[in-house]
Amino acid sequence: MKDYLDKSLSAQDRAEALTDEMNIAEQASQLRFDSPEIERLGIPAYNWWNEGLHGLARSGVATMFPQAIGMAATFDTELVQRMGDITSTEARAKYNEYTKYGDRDIYKGLTIWAPNINIFRDPRWGRGHETYGEDPFLTAECGKAYVRGLQGDGKVLKTAACAKHMAVHSGPEDLRHGFNAVASPKDMEETYLPAFEALVKEAKVESVMGAYNRVNGEAACANTFFMKKLNEWEFDGYFVSDCWAIRDFHENHGLTKSPIESVALALKAGCDVNCGCTYEHVLDAYEYGMISEEDISNACVHAMRTRIRLGMFDGGTEYDDIPYEIVACKEHKAVALECAEKSIVLLKNNGILPLGKNIKTIAVIGPNANSRAALEGNYNGTADRYNTFLSGLQDNFDGRVIYAEGCHLYKDRMSGLAMENDRIAEAVAAAKHSDAAILCLGLDATIEGEEGDTGNEFSSGDKKDLRLPMSQRILLEEVKKVGKPVIVVCAAGSALNIEQDVDALIHAWYPGSEGGIALAEILLGKVSPSGKLPVTFYKTADELPEFTDYSMKNRTYRYTDTNILYPFGYGLTYSRVICSELKYVNGETVVKVFNEGDRDTEDVIQIYIKDSCECAVPRHSLCGFKRISLKAGETATVTIPISERAFTSVDENGERKVRSECFTLYAGTHQPDKLSEELDGSGCLSTEIVYKR
Repeated sequence: MKDYLDKSLSAQDRAEALTDEMNIAEQASQLRFDSPEIERLGIPAYNWWNEGLHGLARSGVATMFPQAIGMAATFDTELVQRMGDITSTEARAKYNEYTKYGDRDIYKGLTIWAPNINIFRDPRWGRGHETYGEDPFLTAECGKAYVRGLQGDGKVLKTAACAKHMAVHSGPEDLRHGFNAVASPKDMEETYLPAFEALVKEAKVESVMGAYNRVNGEAACANTFFMKKLNEWEFDGYFVSDCWAIRDFHENHGLTKSPIESVALALKAGCDVNCGCTYEHVLDAYEYGMISEEDISNACVHAMRTRIRLGMFDGGTEYDDIPYEIVACKEHKAVALECAEKSIVLLKNNGILPLGKNIKTIAVIGPNANSRAALEGNYNGTADRYNTFLSGLQDNFDGRVIYAEGCHLYKDRMSGLAMENDRIAEAVAAAKHSDAAILCLGLDATIEGEEGDTGNEFSSGDKKDLRLPMSQRILLEEVKKVGKPVIVVCAAGSALNIEQDVDALIHAWYPGSEGGIALAEILLGKVSPSGKLPVTFYKTADELPEFTDYSMKNRTYRYTDTNILYPFGYGLTYSRVICSELKYVNGETVVKVFNEGDRDTEDVIQIYIKDSCECAVPRHSLCGFKRISLKAGETATVTIPISERAFTSVDENGERKVRSECFTLYAGTHQPDKLSEELDGSGCLSTEIVYKR
């Protein structure tokens, strides 16, 4: 008999041996997210549910990084991986400490349900800020990096990452429990699946989570098409349902008539672990003959295999001695600051930035100026110190800082007994007595987020349109009337259309606990902004397809060039990096770059490809990128690999293959479109290549 404690055996063999030691009731109990102790086998209780989209979440103090959409704006996979490594380090440190006290509660385990690699196809989706944006390639590259950071490269998994939510899932939030997302084979292969495939095949992600909605008629958590894909990709981790999603089978989707039937549908399809309560009926389904003992034991093996890979049943793993003191340490927060600095996107600048020495007094105005929530996003931990936009400027600006809240985030007054717009006069006064106004506007997770999140005020977390709340629009207009320079800083996880008649416009996302310091450094010229948009900013939601339409037609930069306010990949710096030569040699693009400005800066070299075949995407696709650092006047040569996948196209049947020999490659600090060139003031290089396998 094989011994499940024998470390010389594979995790699969050990998991099978351990499962064989259990009776069927014990096996069934381990498929719940809150799996109980099996004392006779030395298996402690374990709660599978932990979160860590941008730092360890919901477990008290931890290092708080920018929300995922902000990390995508860095276009820096090495930095994303460092964030993942720090997140897993802090998860291990807390796990090590908590288990000493027998605390095995929710949000304290080693199975981290992140990253969210859904495609942010529509700017109205409230959860879009949890993702890496609208592009499958950027999403896959960031997702792989985060998985590698979370899982490490040790003898055991540092933590177990999770690719969620497979796979056609991006709103509407208020319909998700009964909604059927319809995606064509082409859209499925061209847009919705590539990141999941990359994380499974290349990053060896340990877990995949299903979604709430149906996809092409089948529940996402019991979807035969998805399960077939995972088998084709040789996925050997565990599959977990979204939380209480299996309950939706009978309560909302009408796919089954009872919890017992829902158990059978999910378990037989391949859903191993249930986040929710429906798998409490596993034994009932077994007794009714709806599932077999093999169905239960197979799922149990998958769950135990992950716990064995994490070293949970073996003492003395390489991560057992990570000390509690490392949580939110100075070194980790320094990385969070670097992430915030690189994530912030400068969208407009008439020359007011960086602030000159003639600016002696600044007014910091707005509902997000001193807001902790504007730093956090959702699925967040708690910072031990929050550097808000206001405090960051107070601590770093040498002159006078005058503060006025100006308005509520979305209500028409701050005090219930006051008249409408009760803080406008204070904001106007602050602006009049300053040399420039820093207007901190935007949203937070009380407005955009997940359906069911406490506090979402509008459309179950989705946005109705792309405008600021009315209270903020009024504030902006009144401050502009003062006639002083106005710099708008928008904290939001998605595209907004903000009044263009301002001197400078910054999109700060939800930048984490160090966001205020990063903003101050950029405004004062200590750091050049270098973030790039990972999503398209549209002019209006009125010209977008219906929110419930999952076709990619007329969505994202690959499929439309109309209704665009700021393009995907766009972002200014305080200098100007020019691409002067472009070559394609042996699977790599070689780009010569020059910083012709008078300031040191970082920037992102972006490579796009255009296929000549009929079934290619209508425009061009990102196929490579690299963040670079250049001193003023410096020249460098940048090499960026291009995978064979970039040369493939997808037909209407969802078949991907190389169909062309003739392609156009583009290189620049933005995508090769007319609007980007107008906004940035520079063009892209291009070269025609013949590709042969």
